[in-house]
Amino acid sequence: MNSSTPSAAPTRLAALAALYCNPGAPRLGATELKTELGALSGWTLTAGKIEKTFRFANWYETIAFVNAVAWIANRQDHHPDLSAHYDHCDVAWSTHDAGGITLNDCICAARVEQLLA
Repeated sequence: MNSSTPSAAPTRLAALAALYCNPGAPRLGATELKTELGALSGWTLTAGKIEKTFRFANWYETIAFVNAVAWIANRQDHHPDLSAHYDHCDVAWSTHDAGGITLNDCICAARVEQLLA
């Protein structure tokens, strides 16, 4: 797979243990969020979610990526919003039960980044 914005894997975040997403889970404050987003190349904060578009050469590569993200999400018991298209996939993480972005969203984003490292 080939993303249009390759980046080094944010191994510190990806190595953290997944957190359970329970109601009342602590949201990241503005300073924490800025720090964590700094470790996630190409991810942006939009409408209460962290988002990134991953680009691929064709439908097959896009769907292979979607399936890999689904596997990560299932293992984490934390599921992103995905929008799959012929040559790209939009991925957005937030913790609905917490009403915002938690550390788990950043951990999951980092694990997605490792798919393309």
